[in-house]
Amino acid sequence: MAQMNQVLLRGNLTRDPEKRFLPSGSSVVNFGLAVNRRYRSGEEWKEDTCFVDIVVFGAQGDWTMENCTKGSPVLVDGRLSFNTWEAQDGTRRSKHEVVAFNVHFIARRDEGGQGVSGRAQSQGAGSSWSGPPAGPQGGAGEPPPMTDDDIPF
Repeated sequence: MAQMNQVLLRGNLTRDPEKRFLPSGSSVVNFGLAVNRRYRSGEEWKEDTCFVDIVVFGAQGDWTMENCTKGSPVLVDGRLSFNTWEAQDGTRRSKHEVVAFNVHFIARRDEGGQGVSGRAQSQGAGSSWSGPPAGPQGGAGEPPPMTDDDIPF
């Protein structure tokens, strides 16, 4: 049976991205993502928030570092990863995180329902757009920002 490990999350950054470098010189960017779920329980509406750690490597991470800040709405496409390590006190620790292949900026809507803010979506592995995310929004060769209507669910 074929295996599949793919995660697609839409949420807001919980903190500014943090960059570090591997011994090889490659960059690694980490950030937290809050994914909200609104559901009905009986007659009242409730909200549930899931906090997820995201790690992004290379040029995709650099783009995220330059273009996203705490509160930025993004769509993350990646895979689930499980890490274990030994803490300084000798205890075994573990956690799940998402290794992102693509991070797409989602434009926020203004009062009239128009997409506003920020730069366009990112470049990255598997992305249909290969140009750099530079220049003004809507510039030549740059796709329009992703909005809620672009997400198929």
